[in-house]
Amino acid sequence: MPELAAPLVEWYRENARDLPWRRPGFGAWGVLVSEFMLQQTPVNRVIPHLEAWLERWPTPADLAAAPPADAVRQWANLGYPRRALWLHRAAVEIRDRHDGVVPRDVDALLALTGIGDYTARAVAVFAYGDRHPVVDTNTRRVLARAIDGRSQPGPPSRRDLEAMTAILPDDVETAAVVNAAAMELGATVCIARIPRCDACPLRDRCAWRAAGYPDTGDERRKQAKYEGSDRQVRGAVLKTLRDAASHAVPLLEVVPDWPDPQQRDRAIDSLIADGLAEASDGLLRLPA
Repeated sequence: MPELAAPLVEWYRENARDLPWRRPGFGAWGVLVSEFMLQQTPVNRVIPHLEAWLERWPTPADLAAAPPADAVRQWANLGYPRRALWLHRAAVEIRDRHDGVVPRDVDALLALTGIGDYTARAVAVFAYGDRHPVVDTNTRRVLARAIDGRSQPGPPSRRDLEAMTAILPDDVETAAVVNAAAMELGATVCIARIPRCDACPLRDRCAWRAAGYPDTGDERRKQAKYEGSDRQVRGAVLKTLRDAASHAVPLLEVVPDWPDPQQRDRAIDSLIADGLAEASDGLLRLPA
């Protein structure tokens, strides 16, 4: 569907948000860090953390030289804190395998800790300008509606990459813009619940609109409730350890008022298993 590319590019150049990772000279390391942080986390929460992170560790080697505990502490309340450990390990690998330079090759990126297919392609495209399809949740929704006439996308599949590849122009620079534009459109206009179809550059080409906006069902996995969940108590335990700075905390003093002691202990065990905490002699601390 190459006819979708031109209106996407024109719309993006007039409407794209001014985000740090889109600015000239931002660099591959900054793009990589931003992609780690943006996984399941809103843009407005990420930006201040990203800026603080890059000010503290402007290169992979800077992060690699720091203890993993510093990365977990700096991650603060971004959520899914294993990403902080994965990013630290990836920085060590970049330093040791790639002379401190974020690799450009997708396969080399995939070999780094914590990097999946989406992140590898995003770095190759948005940091280095290579031509690959980049498909996130927002892009998948745009493709599902504009091409397939579906109200919501189905489960992720290789078909998403094929559909995105089909609308990419041959010109490498323009292809990168189309990737960014489809993602931006899904994030700001073609949103999940109440899409702003009147503002969409694809409205005259959209199969879903042409079909009368049918409800074709929603196969997306529902987000589990956070309140009272294992995720919430894990976050509370990590906050206690971050607030303790470099000190260890007696296990009995880690979230002692949590209403379900067994859930609290299970959360502590899971953090230890994930490498996010260490326990010894009745004390709990961030990883050394």
